[in-house]
Amino acid sequence: MTSPVAFRSAMIVDDHPLFLDALSMTLRTVSDIDEIATADTMESALSQLEGATPDVIVLDLNLPDVNGLDGLIRLKTAVPSTPVVVVSSMADNRMITSTLRVGASGFVPKHSKREVFREAFDAIQNGTVFTPENYVPNTDADSPQNNAEEALARLGLLTKQQARILQLICAGKLNKQIAYDLSIAETTVKAHVTAIMRKLGVQSRTQAVLIAQEANFANFVASDNTLA
Repeated sequence: MTSPVAFRSAMIVDDHPLFLDALSMTLRTVSDIDEIATADTMESALSQLEGATPDVIVLDLNLPDVNGLDGLIRLKTAVPSTPVVVVSSMADNRMITSTLRVGASGFVPKHSKREVFREAFDAIQNGTVFTPENYVPNTDADSPQNNAEEALARLGLLTKQQARILQLICAGKLNKQIAYDLSIAETTVKAHVTAIMRKLGVQSRTQAVLIAQEANFANFVASDNTLA
């Protein structure tokens, strides 16, 4: 059995200063976290992540420079091994389900009591996905709510290099051009393209581009310098 991993550092991404302060105090109280970075936009968060990766990220979905689940998928693409806890006022069952499918390690309603945050971080440190007690799992959990959600869930499986290559495919570049741009072998590009199509469940580059367009992939990859 894997031993719990204690969180010592965190990043909170939220554009409300008062909530940032309150949540910072809460995290220090309910966990061993003593180092907290904050960001009020996704761009700022991604820029900070280039220098150091925290043990956990706490994310509000409603940011000025993201749309819907874009922020979550950008974070999971940039730092795929770092757990992301969504703390949001949009706490209906469908939204919770969507965040979990895209890769969130937990969901805490924004105005939850301190004890709920304690339970959430205890669970996530033990490798368990946390959901609020009133959450009702979708009885057909393998069936996405809509095409955009399905696209986001598939894109969340890509590595950073694969996401970068898909971005270049969307720009119309051939394997030889992608290899030149990324300074890698063309055979490596071909291997990545094969893996991308497998993860996206498609048979052609055109179908891969359509999935990327469905999820507004270019909007959050093009501005993510961590993929450069």
